[in-house]
Amino acid sequence: MNKYDRLEEITKLVNQKGTVRTNEIVEELNVSDMTVRRDLAELEEKGLLTKIHGGARSNSTFQIKEKSHQEKHTENIEEKRAVARKAVNLIEENDTIFLGPGTTIELLAQLIERESLTVITNCFPVFQILFKKRSLNFKVYLLGGEMRELTESFVGEMTNTLLKTKRFSKMFFSCNGIKDADVLTSTIDEAYTQQLALHRSLEKYLLIDTSKIGKEDFTQLCHLEDLTAVVVDKNDEDNVQKLKAYTEVIY
Repeated sequence: MNKYDRLEEITKLVNQKGTVRTNEIVEELNVSDMTVRRDLAELEEKGLLTKIHGGARSNSTFQIKEKSHQEKHTENIEEKRAVARKAVNLIEENDTIFLGPGTTIELLAQLIERESLTVITNCFPVFQILFKKRSLNFKVYLLGGEMRELTESFVGEMTNTLLKTKRFSKMFFSCNGIKDADVLTSTIDEAYTQQLALHRSLEKYLLIDTSKIGKEDFTQLCHLEDLTAVVVDKNDEDNVQKLKAYTEVIY
């Protein structure tokens, strides 16, 4: 195995596992300890991983800084549009749906064209999009409360009290990462609000681009087994198979 193939394999291994020990790489690639240490130093210099005591940590698995709604608008936008195009076909006339926060959900809102629909959301940008589409039989409700500036969504006691009185035929939401079978997000407040909506929805659809698979974040929102299906942007075979072990995947 030449050096460039070796660097690529090490990067894949670290990203798949999140953290990996030097001796694991030695055994996996059948190279010397000194070679692995040099390779890790080079990969760290390129910004692809971070060296830690006895091994390395992926730079892409854990979101240390929560990104704002506006920052997320520039990430994987075409992949998110692909997810939204698939998800909109799951919305039927006369549904009562809950839409969570997130740029993928915002793109879904842009695509919704139904004669009769009831939409409840705690996300201000989603509400703004759908408010322009409202009609006699197309109703849109925004759950108020304390607004988080980063995600432009409402959380807290007022939001949650309103949610506890509602029931939905379908829920569409996103997340910041999926690690093993855990669906993850950045804050306990947002996780709890979305959990309330999940428990009150007959069908539950998680919308993600495949870059979210394998990433970690602060708190668990739900488990993949809790969902009706996960909607992804493409048939990325390895990642899709990981999801299929727990729930249906729409791609």
